[in-house]
Amino acid sequence: MSNIVEMLHITKDFPGIRANDDITLQVEERSIHALLGENGAGKSTLMSILFGLYQPDAGTIRIRGKEVKVSDPNVATALGIGMVHQHFKLVHNFTVTENIILGMEPRKGLLVDMRTAEQKVEDISKLYGLAVDPRSKIEEISVSMQQRVEILKMLYRDAEILIFDEPTAVLTPQEIHELMQIMRRLVEEGKTILLITHKLKEIKEVADVCSVLRRGKLVGTVPVADTDEERMAEMMVGRQVSFHVQKTLAKPGDVLLRVEGLNVKNQKGVLGVKNLSLSVRAGEILGLCGIDGNGQTELVQAITGLTKVESGRIFLRDIDITHLSIKERSDLGLGHIPEDRQKHGLVLDFTLGENFIIHNYYKEPFAHWGILNKKAILENAQRLIKEFDVRSGQGAITPARAMSGGNQQKAIVAREIDRSPDVFIVVQPTRGLDVGAIEYIHKRIIGERDKNKAILLVSLELDEIMDLSDRIAVIYNGEIVGIVDAAETNENELGLMMSGALHKAQEAAQTGREPAHV
Repeated sequence: MSNIVEMLHITKDFPGIRANDDITLQVEERSIHALLGENGAGKSTLMSILFGLYQPDAGTIRIRGKEVKVSDPNVATALGIGMVHQHFKLVHNFTVTENIILGMEPRKGLLVDMRTAEQKVEDISKLYGLAVDPRSKIEEISVSMQQRVEILKMLYRDAEILIFDEPTAVLTPQEIHELMQIMRRLVEEGKTILLITHKLKEIKEVADVCSVLRRGKLVGTVPVADTDEERMAEMMVGRQVSFHVQKTLAKPGDVLLRVEGLNVKNQKGVLGVKNLSLSVRAGEILGLCGIDGNGQTELVQAITGLTKVESGRIFLRDIDITHLSIKERSDLGLGHIPEDRQKHGLVLDFTLGENFIIHNYYKEPFAHWGILNKKAILENAQRLIKEFDVRSGQGAITPARAMSGGNQQKAIVAREIDRSPDVFIVVQPTRGLDVGAIEYIHKRIIGERDKNKAILLVSLELDEIMDLSDRIAVIYNGEIVGIVDAAETNENELGLMMSGALHKAQEAAQTGREPAHV
């Protein structure tokens, strides 16, 4: 089979960093070609060059054997290249169809021919098994459906080469499986896919070939079927990586976080958390798992002060914090790695160094009599950048929005773990991180537990919940349906609890009725 994409000797420099260093990439037609590498290895930069967002400082690009200059995304679109970005580029109060046709609206006279556009979107959606309603508003549909809209945007423009940048970073395990099926269907229909990811399991499941980048250089290209996860991980980080978390038995102490009879409304104005109670002790990690949308977000936002509580109480040690401000909770020893790193984790227009001191900017040594101490801020940033391997072109003065998603995540984790709060709400801590970074972050979280901190871990990654937790609470439909010892459970039991099957069976047993489809 012939090569549809050839990127030859590509080099790209940014201030203070060489993002791509003489990279040659050759992609076969009708294949799924994975790009694997650590955060900041240069994967997204390389694909942004192919899509015309950046211009290479050296090197050439060939599409279907012909040398081309991809000067901007419009040229890329004309060449049949499309890209689904890690952070979606959608207008939230527009419909699915309005987003898809934006910039190339079909006309009937002076008016946009919306009926024809909606029909075409519906036809493409059915052809590739995307199941998207063309008339829905973006703000009303799930994250996975928004991603499908981004895919439809490419297909509507007749893209043959599809670039996916970390497509599973915001998806649940079930949605990831559905996306993999969609990718296979796309290849069957003649498309070629370039897949940027950190997740080795996904590469093994769906990719044909994998190219590994490390610190801007191409380490090698291997056939996925003949290469195991351990070998790919070693190529990616340059050393052997442990896939298992080493930890001693927990020694739980006093209850530091207590939630009693909590009721919290969700965005739709109905109860997302219903009469929920739980407690977390010093020296333990309580994992909270459940299918996305079952109340995890509302519970975390209530504990951290991001949303108001309808009824019930929240205690930090024995202090009632139910109606305290976010800052007051933070000052009392509550830490938070948030689910949405851009909305709640960082001030994107602040520098990396400024984001590191966001909780303590008014305290010594970072300020004196209200004047910021830039030397102390810089030294603090340099220490955390080195300790947590946060990669940014200009170091401490890099604007947060200029960093890759994975390095934004590392920055938040670095800031919060460095504070070492007594009670730590940790949500999706390794989202978008490579295996080397995941290994390090997991060790640091275990280290906080061993310092007698109370940790509530919320993750959609079942492996992460089972590896890190001492106890696991399962949430379904806004309620805790069971709490189990992590060492004595398995994925099957947790899966049944997460789907509500065991809960329904217990309810049926109590009422004397047969459970329906348990």
